[in-house]
Amino acid sequence: MRFRESETLELKKSTSELKEGVSTLNKLDLLIRGKPVKAAETLFCPDNSLEVQAAVFAGFDKHTFLDIKSLKGNLFDILKDSETYLKEHIQWRVELGGLERREIPEIPVDALREALVNSLCHRDYRNPKGNEIAIFKDRVEIYNPGEFPEGFEPKDFIGGAERSILRNPLIAGVLFKSKDVERWGSGLKRIVDECRGQNVRVEFKILKSGFLVVFYRPLFEGANPQKKTPQKTPQKTPQIGISRLEEKVLRAMADNPRITRIQLAALLEVSPETIKEYIEKLKKKRLLEREGSPRLGRWKIQAEGNDMMEIS
Repeated sequence: MRFRESETLELKKSTSELKEGVSTLNKLDLLIRGKPVKAAETLFCPDNSLEVQAAVFAGFDKHTFLDIKSLKGNLFDILKDSETYLKEHIQWRVELGGLERREIPEIPVDALREALVNSLCHRDYRNPKGNEIAIFKDRVEIYNPGEFPEGFEPKDFIGGAERSILRNPLIAGVLFKSKDVERWGSGLKRIVDECRGQNVRVEFKILKSGFLVVFYRPLFEGANPQKKTPQKTPQKTPQIGISRLEEKVLRAMADNPRITRIQLAALLEVSPETIKEYIEKLKKKRLLEREGSPRLGRWKIQAEGNDMMEIS
């Protein structure tokens, strides 16, 4: 059997990439007798047992959910998708002044990212239960099914001199090399420091079934009365709480004022119930109103809503 020149080049490229991949796994201590260990599968294989259940709940408990999603893939993909999910469903305060636009999250993104990395790095991979992200009206919870080191408390690693105790040293080592994690036990301290910088309360809970990080959500509903911006000109500088998903809803309506809720749900890949909830939020913030009948009417975005979509 003879190969065409293009097929030969492709085969050589694939062989080279395979050798490079084997060499990389070997350098990361992820091979034993030439075979990948379980950590290698978790880190790099899209088809594995790792899963994060992410959900947005309507109130303060898990009785009614507005959105739910199962995040699967390799560890790096799940980390990226989990961070995106959180960014889209938390509130963002937008400060407008002149031509500048600043988006400020209600919870520091670096703190959320650190909690996600820790939850995936320190979970018990022998436990079939998945990690969880739960977004409630008053808080955001990040859970992992991994017991906290026996005899220690979170405060030992936040303000004390204790060193990190690694449950999964191979995974931690790769994340360290990728700059996603530090091996010196400073993860919890960084979460606390980031939250203190933005006056966000965070709590660490040791459960019988695992470990939970709880971020308590500040109230960014309309203007923020605790933070007034001095103005030398009569120009208004609104500070409005809006999530990334709310912004996507506004942009879709700006492109098509007659778009339906069902069409919005399909476009943004969320449930119709989620769309209904976020439309009501936008109406309460006076960013959106409905003109005409429910069937033949159209969406009208208010001036403040258009400001939210301005490109900085």
